[in-house]
Amino acid sequence: MARVSEIGEFPLIARLARHVPPYGPDVLEGIGDDVAVLRLGEGRLLLLTCDIQVAGVHFLPEMITPYQLGRKTAAINLSDIGSAGGYPRHFLISLGLPPDTEVEYLEAVYDGVREECAPLGVDVVGGNISSLDTLTIDAFLMGEVREERLLQRRGARPGDLVLVTGALGASRAGLELVLHPQLRSQLPALAVEDSLAAHLTPRARVRQGQTIAEAGGATTMIDVSDGLAADLGHICDASGVGVRINAKVLPVAEATRTVAAAARADPLAWALGGGEDYELCFTADPERVDRLVAAVQEATATPVSVIGEILPGEAGRWLRLADGAEVPLAPSGWDHFRHREA
Repeated sequence: MARVSEIGEFPLIARLARHVPPYGPDVLEGIGDDVAVLRLGEGRLLLLTCDIQVAGVHFLPEMITPYQLGRKTAAINLSDIGSAGGYPRHFLISLGLPPDTEVEYLEAVYDGVREECAPLGVDVVGGNISSLDTLTIDAFLMGEVREERLLQRRGARPGDLVLVTGALGASRAGLELVLHPQLRSQLPALAVEDSLAAHLTPRARVRQGQTIAEAGGATTMIDVSDGLAADLGHICDASGVGVRINAKVLPVAEATRTVAAAARADPLAWALGGGEDYELCFTADPERVDRLVAAVQEATATPVSVIGEILPGEAGRWLRLADGAEVPLAPSGWDHFRHREA
């Protein structure tokens, strides 16, 4: 008899999916993607996503303020809707609470949720509360998108280019400073501030995702939550393609490199497998890339980098190093049941 710690998160999802009833005709995308997609009619699609935050697993209560926790909880869900090119609409939050939880703590959590949701016009409309030994926040978000603008994991084609917004590895740098606070005194204040903000209060690229979907030319999109290598692997799996990524052009912020140097870590490993960056990784028709990049930069002032290309499935998945050598692109990233970077 297999245990979840032995098979890991994604094989578990695949096995459980075989035990649900057949989908009705309104289900366009079900279990296996970050966002479920349902047809509403007249070209409109309903987007559904949920995410759970458990104290001691997803966050350390002593290392994050309740306000920051609220912001991060909202951002994680908003990011999933943004990565589909969608518009987030309605948010629900269920709380599992130890009886001695301070009410003011929860009020601060909700202040953080409001801070992230209000600029996007997202309403917090309900949820549930239960007693639980471990503080747990279970969030559920609904959004919508026009069918012609929906972007998913499947759809990448050989010859497409691979792009990513912003910078990679910043959240992993922040995690390093959370776990090893003694490093902070060795680093420039701005590097510490930027890295901690990237980890504790990430910003979802919702406007960027909407812009990419509306500009046309993108073939797939996913948010970088598990790590670039793992999330790009999801695109390859769903699309039946291979990929080659160029390590030399991966966007890594100077603050991340500074923290990595102090921690004696490899910033490339953080960029590929650190996770929780919540940047957007997408593939696009090479003839449309310049227009896409310009559209995102004009609308949101967010840099976009071309980091690789899509290959035929049989060509495999590769990482081209700075010296030109190519090595297999290992599926590094977070697995909830193995609690490590794979």
